[in-house]
Amino acid sequence: MKKVLNILLGVLMVVTVALLAYAIISGGSEAAVSLNLIWGYALLLAGVAAAIGGAIYNMVQSPAGAKSSLLSCVLILVVIAVAYFISAGHTVNIVDLQNNGFFSHTETVITETCVLVSYVAFAVAVLTALVTEIWAAFK
Repeated sequence: MKKVLNILLGVLMVVTVALLAYAIISGGSEAAVSLNLIWGYALLLAGVAAAIGGAIYNMVQSPAGAKSSLLSCVLILVVIAVAYFISAGHTVNIVDLQNNGFFSHTETVITETCVLVSYVAFAVAVLTALVTEIWAAFK
């Protein structure tokens, strides 16, 4: 299985480098940029699907770990809900240069929710790394 995954990783890397080279050689043409964006979205979607699929597989294999996995999912949903309610509670004016105005309230709420969730995820990642290193130092 590991050999298959290594081959798949190699293929994905070759495709990514080829698309990047195509974008550079074409001088950043609209078609090359669009193709690279689609590829990036496909990789992102595959990563999310793999993460969710792996979590479900581990829950099925180890029912004891299911409780902590469900608790993690609930915590993530709580963070998203709090970020949404903070974002929906006030109006942010984000300039829309293309239409010479401002984005609608719905679009700004979604954007601010994503930004707040990203901040929380970054802070949790940094704190986890620090606590793990400190914990390992005292062992």
